[in-house]
Amino acid sequence: MKTLANFIDGKLVAPAEGIYIDSLNPATGEVNGKVPDSTAKDVNLAVEAANRAFPSWSKTTRAYRSALMIKVADLLEQKLEEFALEESKDQGKPVSLARTVDIPRAIYNFRFFANSILNRHEKATELDGIALNYVHRTSAGVAGLISPWNLPLYLLTWKIAPAMAAGCTSVCKPSEFTSVTAWMLCSILNEAGVVNMVFGTGPNAGAPLVSHPDVPLISFTGGTATGELIYKAAAPLNKKLSLELGGKNANIVFADADFDEALKTTVNSSFANQGEICLCGSRIFVEKPIFDRFTKELAAAADKLVVGNPTVTGTTTGALVSEQHLAKVASYIDLARAEGGTVLSGGSRVTDGALARGFFIRPTVIVGLPAIDCRVQQEEIFGPVVTVTPFDTEDEAVRFANSTKYGLSASLWTENGKRAHRVAQQLQVSVRGGGS
Repeated sequence: MKTLANFIDGKLVAPAEGIYIDSLNPATGEVNGKVPDSTAKDVNLAVEAANRAFPSWSKTTRAYRSALMIKVADLLEQKLEEFALEESKDQGKPVSLARTVDIPRAIYNFRFFANSILNRHEKATELDGIALNYVHRTSAGVAGLISPWNLPLYLLTWKIAPAMAAGCTSVCKPSEFTSVTAWMLCSILNEAGVVNMVFGTGPNAGAPLVSHPDVPLISFTGGTATGELIYKAAAPLNKKLSLELGGKNANIVFADADFDEALKTTVNSSFANQGEICLCGSRIFVEKPIFDRFTKELAAAADKLVVGNPTVTGTTTGALVSEQHLAKVASYIDLARAEGGTVLSGGSRVTDGALARGFFIRPTVIVGLPAIDCRVQQEEIFGPVVTVTPFDTEDEAVRFANSTKYGLSASLWTENGKRAHRVAQQLQVSVRGGGS
């Protein structure tokens, strides 16, 4: 078991109050680590360190920052397998997913932004020989970076890397459920004060970071309700905000689609990472001529997914992140039945052998629910649960897809190019509360 420490001014330090939170291994229910339950005292120390480092860091050349970020990427790549295994234990995802997606994308984040700052172009405009207008970019200051538990290192580095590239220092608050890989990253980030990590809960550590007067920029990825609180707290201080929030995403399948490809991708987009991805397609709308066949084969494919220990090769579906989240997802399956839905596959917690101690739930396919007047179709579940609903016309498919306020993304399947453009342009995604 690991006891984590905050990373402030290039040093690992214990939380000011000396209090820790148990972080569980979702596959076993056992304690995987002790995470600092940090408070405003720890946040203040981290912000002070970031502010001290900012003047010199913001004046470094782009070439210097780029070279340092490439070095971070190289060191992270050398430890890829170690990070992948820890993320699997910490979050519950199959180690194969961490090994091939999460950690490689974290590495790519550093490399991408390291190279992008060396190839920056700006536009200048001339006003009839009277004036020349051009853009001059300056570093914003200390960035408060709050990352979620579903893709812990991947999404954290998606914030750290552009902040470093832009000459900003940062104070990070990873999820208290999945802090181990962020803590491991600290050993690679050795520029004092440039990146600081404060571990703990949203109310105790996240809220003081959001409201801190010396943190002008907040980037948050997580639930929509929390995003609304951050928006309200940041508005009076005129902070710059980047919010990526919940998603109740539509996957529209027309009868002329490449059936096999649509089915295969739908299985992946619905159940990858146990459905704990904000871009997962959780509402599937299928044109009536192929609805019965598509639904039957989707349910059969869901039943074939291997639910098991995330660290074992061959597992395709790991554990949900916590017992509380398992209870939430299970409650929506119960609600679906109460709302008149039929569960075609899954729909229950795994209670077999060693898996009974973990937070496993079988991939679930539900039919028979109304597309709009139904909580299961409208609210984000964030688990391996999908609904499948038939539609008659393009207009109906668009109306169904646009009926939720969590419109973060959408996808559609058709071999008709005109239809693809026509329908895609009517889908309201990333504009209604799913992200901003």
